Amino acid sequence: GSLRRGAANSTRGACAPRNRPAPLAPKTLPERVQADYEGMNLTTGPHPMKLLREQLPDVWRATDLIQARHGATVQIAGNVICRQRPGTAKGFVFISLEDETGVANAIVTPDLFERLRLVITEEPFLVITGEVQNTDNVVLVKARQIEPLAHAQVGGSESHDFR
Repeated sequence: GSLRRGAANSTRGACAPRNRPAPLAPKTLPERVQADYEGMNLTTGPHPMKLLREQLPDVWRATDLIQARHGATVQIAGNVICRQRPGTAKGFVFISLEDETGVANAIVTPDLFERLRLVITEEPFLVITGEVQNTDNVVLVKARQIEPLAHAQVGGSESHDFR
């Protein structure tokens, strides 16, 4: 009996909480969002673009593009959620970028796609500069320049791409 009592008493401290700080520093919000995307391909936190918005003052939000004047030059940015190259589109590529407000769509000419193929097909976040095409409230940005979003330190969801 006393042997068991002694064993029980010796293990009591093993389960008792100790008021010591955790050995790891708490994750920052961008680190938590990154971990969400790596583990689940989505986040329950803010959209990565919301974390970057202050650093991108000249970039239009997807929801505001409807107000852009037809023919105006704009910049859009976001997580690439879809790349399409339909066989009937004569080599044109369509890119959908998601930001914290919605989805913005861009069209890429065949020659621009060939020049920037690696950036367009490999980068998870893009900044696209181009001309607004607003026809019957359907807004596209005809891309003139495409570059990786250098500020993007967080991953995004995987895009659905052409094969």
